[in-house]
Amino acid sequence: MVLETVQSLKNRIIFKIYGQFHYGIAHFQKEKDKSEFEGESLAMIRELRKADINIVADIWLDTNIKAHYFIPAQYWKRNLEFVKELLLQANVYVYENNYEIQGFIGMNGEYIEGIFVSEAMQSQGIGKILLNYVKDTRSKLLLNVYQKNIPAISFYQREGFEIQYSGLDEATGEKDYVMVWQQK
Repeated sequence: MVLETVQSLKNRIIFKIYGQFHYGIAHFQKEKDKSEFEGESLAMIRELRKADINIVADIWLDTNIKAHYFIPAQYWKRNLEFVKELLLQANVYVYENNYEIQGFIGMNGEYIEGIFVSEAMQSQGIGKILLNYVKDTRSKLLLNVYQKNIPAISFYQREGFEIQYSGLDEATGEKDYVMVWQQK
């Protein structure tokens, strides 16, 4: 299988497989590809594997504690094991670069459960890549975001989401927004 990585101007990752360009999931043999692409960056979006769960859960925990400073860290820690179970049952796509998971997006139909990027890789375009990946397969997306999470609200608005209405997350007591994106 011929596989080469091509980077576009907007940091989107495109894989060339058998002469056709495809976004998204690319499967390849790690050892073979490591030798073929020495020195090159191999990035892809793929489905979550059971072996990924601890890395993904660590990103989830770390990101939630830092982004949601207004919610006690113990809330997130207390829910970690339950979230691991849910992640294994959900549609989760991970962003992997050089065989290292750097972020992920969780989906439930049209609903974005969350986008999480490791702290070291934030503001590198990974969240946008993950979001564009799911936008390519859906005509509508919706999500909840805490009203105090101004950076996330700004990100989603830049990506075409609009605030539909305010609500309350009963589990945390925090106000949130429902935001929606529709393909035009």
